Amino acid sequence: MAERNVARSTDRFEKKRDAILDASTVILNTQGVKGLTLGVAAAAVGLSTTSVTYYFKRKDDLAAACLMRGIDWLTHAADTALEEKTPTERLRRLLELYLERVRQGAIGAAPPLPELSDIRALNNPRRTEVFDAFMKLFRKVRSLFDTPDLAWLGRGRRTARTHMLLEQLFWAGAWLPKYDPEDYDRICDRMFDILTGGLAVEGAEWAPAPAPLAELAASDGAELGREVFLLAATRLINSRGYKGASVDKISAELNVTKGSFYHHHEAKDDLVVACFDRTFEVMRRVQRLAMSLPGDQWSKLSSAAAALAEYQLSEYGPLLRTSALSALPEAMRDEQVAHSNRVSDRFASMISDGIAEGSIRPVDPFIAAQMLNATLNAGAELGFWVPGVTQKAAPSVFARPMLMGIFAR
Repeated sequence: MAERNVARSTDRFEKKRDAILDASTVILNTQGVKGLTLGVAAAAVGLSTTSVTYYFKRKDDLAAACLMRGIDWLTHAADTALEEKTPTERLRRLLELYLERVRQGAIGAAPPLPELSDIRALNNPRRTEVFDAFMKLFRKVRSLFDTPDLAWLGRGRRTARTHMLLEQLFWAGAWLPKYDPEDYDRICDRMFDILTGGLAVEGAEWAPAPAPLAELAASDGAELGREVFLLAATRLINSRGYKGASVDKISAELNVTKGSFYHHHEAKDDLVVACFDRTFEVMRRVQRLAMSLPGDQWSKLSSAAAALAEYQLSEYGPLLRTSALSALPEAMRDEQVAHSNRVSDRFASMISDGIAEGSIRPVDPFIAAQMLNATLNAGAELGFWVPGVTQKAAPSVFARPMLMGIFAR
């Protein structure tokens, strides 16, 4: 009898804990770590804050548990995918598992997966614990490329491709809601086709036109100080997260006073929005330049992708990572996602024109554009994942695998 009571008590504890994590994951995905307080989580499940502290002592404990649950699921999915014999079959299986899990979340059959972009917002020791778990996941996914047929692929290039692949999974959450869950199987087919086949037609060459990065980044004299300020803020937000990019740190980076910060932006959220505005303006400049180049749409698209990959590692970069979106209030976040979609839609137009003229493979242009957009944005962290990669090598190491196939030599 005593053992039965203990089992029932354990079962009740686990069910309540899971309910708290389910509700907290929704909050985490919409409001970020900074919006996931114990009080908000308690209200979401009809408990008092004191009751929630029985399961999670601190806010960071709760946020870390949400993130770890997602990493654990992804690790299990990677293990399952790695049971397949070839890299192509492993990739296919991983996509199938992920899209099916997202579909279940969309129809309410399973809790949503947490967005992993806000790990930097955690405090230690939780941040280190979660990041270490993510690194183990990363290494496991990278082993997808472990096969004699891909022995030519060096560690750095495998790492770059793994970073690109995981970014496709994480960014998909931003554009999949545009589709009905019943279409996710078809989307899986199309993502797999794009990843393995790229966008280039057979025989296409990788010969992007050189880009004038200084012109793409240039601001007029009156705006130069603002550009310097936004670049410093972008670098801090990318490396330390929204929380880590404090007014003091931004001011110290530029050796200016706090008053100078408030002269540019009255609130931190406004600063993030300004950094996003700068990012999308640079991307639009690159697109306009590429569209004015001579040649077919493949050469224009590959030139735009190469320019942005190189820009990320240049003295003018990086651009702001989409991971900063989770820290913004919902209205501001939605506005920035709309900006990103407009940039993506322009890429989709270029791809559509290329398909029509025969210089780009027949693919789903809207899905391909979102995947390209995700890749180029993720290029901001290429230097972290592949230490020592040069600015000039970035297009070949990172953009080319997306455009010509993740397994292409």
